[in-house]
Amino acid sequence: MSGDLVSVIMPVYNAAAWLRRAVDSVLAQSHANVELVAVDDGSRDDSLEILEAYARADTRVRVQRQSGNGGVAAARNAGIAAAHGDFIAFLDADDWWHPAKLERQLAGMRESGALISYAAYWRVAEDGRVLGQVTPPARVEWRDMLASNFIGNLTGMYARSLGDVPFRRIGHEDYVFWLEQVRRAGSAVCVESAEPLAWYLVRERSLSANKLRAAAWQWAIYREVEKLGMARSVWCMFRYAWHALAKRRGAQPPA
Repeated sequence: MSGDLVSVIMPVYNAAAWLRRAVDSVLAQSHANVELVAVDDGSRDDSLEILEAYARADTRVRVQRQSGNGGVAAARNAGIAAAHGDFIAFLDADDWWHPAKLERQLAGMRESGALISYAAYWRVAEDGRVLGQVTPPARVEWRDMLASNFIGNLTGMYARSLGDVPFRRIGHEDYVFWLEQVRRAGSAVCVESAEPLAWYLVRERSLSANKLRAAAWQWAIYREVEKLGMARSVWCMFRYAWHALAKRRGAQPPA
């Protein structure tokens, strides 16, 4: 798979403080056949200028510009629509990757025949402190994904042969996306690696930091998106809370 083109979709909104680190981590991949599709979502800081400078210096960087701030789901959809790759991966502008991330994922997908792969990652505070390691299961199916989003979006990658699905403008849009893709693929596999392959920046004022709001989104996904019955939704919600607590403690919860 060394020749396969990987399209990296990066939504960008007022991310000048972290953007260079994220972009550099993509361009430094040992699997060099990448295109970075960076979608500026109406930034009011220097993000667009930074991206355009990268595009002038490296032809692998392509910049898409949204007419206004439409949100992360719309930005990712625009990036997917513009992508040319055989594989699609995602990286937000405040997160970053291990240099061998894509190479190891492609090798794992070749060996397993999987259409979706993901990896372990670190959770890091804004001051640089490591908050914990998220280690997902070796393999997941759709029913496993109902307990938690085991596919950290910054590590998820899928083969384009699976087909693209749109991100929906809904709370936990990453989770809804991977639920559908895993349902379509049948399963997804975790990359075997001696170390996590990405770093996720935990921002204090991020939307996902609001636990009550996140729980409400999760309940809506069970009832309105996945159309689960009341009893199964309650059981899934219990498992979701359990896994969420374990993830923040850096522990490995039971399935």
